[in-house]
Amino acid sequence: MFGDMMNQMQEMQEQMKKQLEAQTFTAEAGGGAVTVTCTGAREITNVKIDPELLDPEDAEGLEDLIVVATNRVLEKAAEYEQGQAGNMMNSMLPGGLGGLFGG
Repeated sequence: MFGDMMNQMQEMQEQMKKQLEAQTFTAEAGGGAVTVTCTGAREITNVKIDPELLDPEDAEGLEDLIVVATNRVLEKAAEYEQGQAGNMMNSMLPGGLGGLFGG
């Protein structure tokens, strides 16, 4: 029985990993001057910089916008992952007990 539960948990973790890798999130900073995209697995996949919205003399400002947009997109991915993990735990618990973890 314990082995079956461990196998089921491992399968669910693999499924969740695939779901996270397939999910994408985007966040921006500076009114769209910088846009960052990442997967649900929190891998940055794209950084877009709109030169029309930037001051070419302000490299520090650009760096700040990149940090802000990156932190925002990683926060979105982390929230999604937390929700998916909660759903996974709720589905593993016997009927009626899933609500114990806020599900």
